[in-house]
Amino acid sequence: MIDILYHDKYVAVAVKPAGLLSEGEGKDSFPTLLADELSQREGRTVRTYPVHRLDRDTEGIMVYALNSEAAARLSSDITEGRWQKIYTARLWGVPAEPQGRLCDLLYYDRNRGKSFVVDRQRKGVKDAELEYEITDVSPDRRISTAKIKLMTGRTHQIRVQFASRGLPLCGDRRYGAPAESGKTLALCASSLIFRHPKSGEQMEYTITPTFQ
Repeated sequence: MIDILYHDKYVAVAVKPAGLLSEGEGKDSFPTLLADELSQREGRTVRTYPVHRLDRDTEGIMVYALNSEAAARLSSDITEGRWQKIYTARLWGVPAEPQGRLCDLLYYDRNRGKSFVVDRQRKGVKDAELEYEITDVSPDRRISTAKIKLMTGRTHQIRVQFASRGLPLCGDRRYGAPAESGKTLALCASSLIFRHPKSGEQMEYTITPTFQ
């Protein structure tokens, strides 16, 4: 059963579990599964239009347009920076500062399926910037929880920026987290504010990550 937070004939807001693709088609595609669920509920064929994405291993709130006009309006708002999205992550370690901004140059290696922090600008390198605030620290100080706001949206950005500082996300074996940190990636798109594509009403949703 898919956790659908809201839907009407223009837009659907739902929680994507970790392990599913946020776009594309097939049995492991969340928009396909969501379209099937909505079609059953509505008794008609419903098509979903992806307007943003999450990594397969990341859980969280997703918004899908349900017609091409809504998709165009949502995409325009994203381009204009109108959406407000907050991620929650569990870090293996505790940052020296309880809040701050991380700025790096990132290069995504498609052959290796990983992003890397690099020290100079060259072809394929992009600026990456985020802000974070630590909201909880475990009693043994091995794990901390961070609220994160992305200023840019790069592939694996949160994962690699923290990992490069010796703070990999729990469960993120690809970026150096130890096995004892967990079996699944502790990253969730936990809060989202956007404008309804038809009415312009502000829509706001927040969820609790499964790892909390």
